[in-house]
Amino acid sequence: MQLGTKTWTEIPGLTERVVVCPIGALEQHGHHLPLLTDSFIGGEIARRVEAATEEIALFTPMLWVGASHHHLSFPGTVSLSQATYRAVIEDMAESLISAGFRKLFFLNSHSGNIVPTQSALLEVQLRYQETLPELYLSVGSWFELALPELAALGLVQKKVIHACEWETSVIQVTHPELVKDSRPASRRDIDSAFWSPDHIKNNRLAVLRTMKQGSETGAFGFPDDASPEKGELLIQTATDVIVKFVREYATWPTVP
Repeated sequence: MQLGTKTWTEIPGLTERVVVCPIGALEQHGHHLPLLTDSFIGGEIARRVEAATEEIALFTPMLWVGASHHHLSFPGTVSLSQATYRAVIEDMAESLISAGFRKLFFLNSHSGNIVPTQSALLEVQLRYQETLPELYLSVGSWFELALPELAALGLVQKKVIHACEWETSVIQVTHPELVKDSRPASRRDIDSAFWSPDHIKNNRLAVLRTMKQGSETGAFGFPDDASPEKGELLIQTATDVIVKFVREYATWPTVP
């Protein structure tokens, strides 16, 4: 059920529902994927989750712009600064809280959104910790919420990277006409037990660098190994896990 299809007079009767807010990005994804890749992926997963949670959830439209300043060296990227993005998320949350909603879930599809969204939601929660003990504010990314299940699919990659096998496979399902055949991607490592610049291995800490510093093409991983069959597996596996979460989230009690 879409929040935007309701009239304001219908909202008071819907406030027991979980509100799912999909958040994406408009940023470069290598030579072979469209700028809206993250929003396309998040939008398709949100569409499927919505169909399976019609009786317990409301969905806002996709927030298509994200915190993507680390991609601005590549033309076409449209980004909000960290401060602006935090303010947008805070205002979205405050708007929904003022309408009476008490369970908000920001469904994320862009890694750069994670930290500012967490920071924004914590600021909001701090304001209401005494007056609204029943308030839940959460953010989760499809590629983290479902990571154990996705990693078990037997694909070349065990996690999402950027414009990689996973993302390319999904776009081959959602927008196959937009996927280019030439898919150069950076795969380079350094002698480190803690961090790899191509993110193929599991990093044990955050090293803050721009995309241009890590990849000349704007892509990582193994996009040449993508296929629509893998894409459908990824989408449906992530959808199933997120549906399970939303159904459980709807039952969470007020924490004393």
